[in-house]
Amino acid sequence: MATVAVYNTEGKEVDKLELNDAVFGVEVNEHLVHKAVVAHLAAKRQGTQSAKTRSEVRGGGRKPWRQKGTGHARQGSTRSPQWTGGGVVFAPKPRDYSVKMNKKEKAGAMCSALTSKVNEEKFIVLDEFKLDEVKTKKFVEVLGNLEVAKALVITKDNDQNLVLSARNVPDIKTTLTNSISVYDILKYDTVVITKDAVAAIEEVYA
Repeated sequence: MATVAVYNTEGKEVDKLELNDAVFGVEVNEHLVHKAVVAHLAAKRQGTQSAKTRSEVRGGGRKPWRQKGTGHARQGSTRSPQWTGGGVVFAPKPRDYSVKMNKKEKAGAMCSALTSKVNEEKFIVLDEFKLDEVKTKKFVEVLGNLEVAKALVITKDNDQNLVLSARNVPDIKTTLTNSISVYDILKYDTVVITKDAVAAIEEVYA
């Protein structure tokens, strides 16, 4: 089992924690990680774009001029794609961009992403991360003690003081164990996670 140091909010090591190899020590599957990121980004697309084809554009029923003898190229409708106000050749239509992944694939991608952060030593465990009041200055001070800048902060419980304190800090995102994504883990340089959040993740994926 991999062992990581546990720090307090002052940045001092206070304990050691053994991580479950079934979650934090798996063989990194780049294919599943890539698929999870693609699925995440695809799910954010609305897929509501739409344009009209020549059959849907209003007007253009009459032939603009006779077939021969005018010197112009032959035309059948003023709503052909080459005309101003005409239809679009391959018009985009509403569609579903979602990429399907089964439970096993999702779990494999999540464990691979977490393992990669542990291997890169970008996985910082805190004994607890609680603030008595909404204070961005205090939150930034804790990150300074841990020597992290661009970080994903994961907690088990929804602490509004922590969430509101981190809201205006650039390159920082707070999330709960039940809403973490592979995309966010990879997007941020460092994962800062509380000890009870680690236990919650191991309970789900181990």
